[in-house]
Parts: sequence; structure tokens; C-alpha cells
Amino acid sequence: SEGKSNLSEYRDVLQRVSSQYGVDPATVVAVWGVESNFGQTQGKYPLVQALSTLSCYGRRQAYFQKEFFATLRILQSGDIQPQRLVGSWAGAFGHTQFMPSTFERLAVDFDGDGRRDLMDNSADALASTANFLAKGGWQTGQPWGFEVRLPAGMNTTGESRRNKKSISAWTAKGVTAVDGQPLEARVSGSQKAGLLTPAGAAGPAFLVFRNFDVIYGYNAAESYALAIAHLSDRLRGAGPFVTAWPTDDPGLSRAERITLQKALLSRGYDIGEPDGLIGSKTRDAIKTEQSKLGLTPDGRAGQKILRAIQ
Repeated sequence: SEGKSNLSEYRDVLQRVSSQYGVDPATVVAVWGVESNFGQTQGKYPLVQALSTLSCYGRRQAYFQKEFFATLRILQSGDIQPQRLVGSWAGAFGHTQFMPSTFERLAVDFDGDGRRDLMDNSADALASTANFLAKGGWQTGQPWGFEVRLPAGMNTTGESRRNKKSISAWTAKGVTAVDGQPLEARVSGSQKAGLLTPAGAAGPAFLVFRNFDVIYGYNAAESYALAIAHLSDRLRGAGPFVTAWPTDDPGLSRAERITLQKALLSRGYDIGEPDGLIGSKTRDAIKTEQSKLGLTPDGRAGQKILRAIQ
């Protein structure tokens, strides 16, 4: 609902962004939502301090040294003031969490004020995100993919988003759209797609196209790309996944995660403000409570621990 509100509020900007870069508004807003909760959670670490530290310690010093010097060049250019250049502990910053080197390559001054400001200028941030996706090979007007139904007993060994086959080939294997309709009713039979089964063959299955790979390029994790892809569908009015995620411990909504955190706080755990974001302190507290309650101490913020505490 918050994403739809932002789609409405920034309709004019998003339409201009879409016209210029060829990326639809729902996808851009979905990235915004997943990356920073629509600008509300951009990080609090001063980038110069964070990246200079990572340049001297840890496994990827050479990588972070490049990002550190990119940060200094951003400050030198005057795009963002030093006191505003804050972000994650690893250096990502702004509404859609660009790394400094990505900012140098792809950030744009969309409103023409002479500065590329991803911290406080939503128009610059949304346009820069669309530019990122466009440069990554986004195919205008094409889907990221869609949920499908697999035939009983289908062997999915070796299938992945990389191993793409034509839609006709998937049809020959007995794959249909999740509503049972032929795949060719959705896309051309010659178009190529890979099969994604993030929870195994018993869970939701998806045929994914080139645009899914482009989203994946924003942050290389299939769960991340699927989150953005699914949120973009929901912003267009689609419903949730049809196939249930196979688990005996379903996840929690944001409101339920906050309820869980408040319960942990009431039990004396120092986990910070209840914000619905499950970090290491919350997971450690959950593990301790799970051990006390005779549950597997895996730190999962799911329905089991919430019901047990309640």
C-alpha cells in the first residue's frame, strides 16, 4: 500500500523517467521499496569513515579502497554534502543504495539543479535507478517472468535462471501458467526463459526472462531479485504467489515482526527499537528464547516463536 501511494505521489516524475529510460514505474518503485523502504531507511554510517575502515581491514580491501576514493571524488564534485553522505556499513547510500563507484557511472541529475543527489532528491534517485536497469539491458515492455505450474514428477535438476529454453520447450515438458493456461498465451513461444524454484519443486516455480537477470544485477541474489519482481507485480495489482511456500514455520508480516520485537524487549533483551527489521541482536534474542521454550534455536523470526511467546 505504501508503494502504491508513492506510485501515485511521484506519477509525473516516474512517467518522465519511464519515457527516458524505458523502465516501467512499478519496477523502479519496487527497487526503491526493497532498498530503503521508500527512502526511510538509508543507513546511518558516515561513508568516509566506513569505507576507509573497510579499506584497511577485512577480506576485500582492494575493492573498498576503490569505493573509498570514489566517495572522496563525490564529495569533491559537490554532488552531496559531507554531513549528508551516510549509508550502510558497506558503503551503499541513498534512496536506492548505490555504491560510490556505481554513483559515478550511473547517477543522473534528473531535475537539472546541477547536482546528482541520491540522498535527498527522489527524482534523481528514481531516474538513476532506471538508468542502472536500462544500462544493464532492460527490455522495455517485457515481463521479468511469471509463476508457473510444473507437471507432477518433473525433474528440475540442472534447471536455473541461467539455463534458458524456449517457451515452446517448456510447454513440451508440460509446464503451464499457474492458472493452467498455455504459456504461449502469456509470451511468444520463441522467447527464452529459465526455471527458478527457490524453495524446491514443491514450492512456487517461475519462468524468468532477461529482465529478471537485470534486476539480479542490482544485487546478486535470486531472493533479492524475486522480492523486487514480485513487489513490482503487486504494485500493478497482481495477487500473491498462488503456490504456498513449503514450510512448517511461515514468516511474519512487518507488524508481526514489530510485535515479536516488543515481546523480546519486555523480556529484557537489548535489541534496540522495535522496527520490524530482523538484525543480529533480534536473531540472537530469538535463539535464546527458542532454547528456553524447547524449540530449535535457529533464530528464525517465524510464526512458531511468535505464537510460543504470545
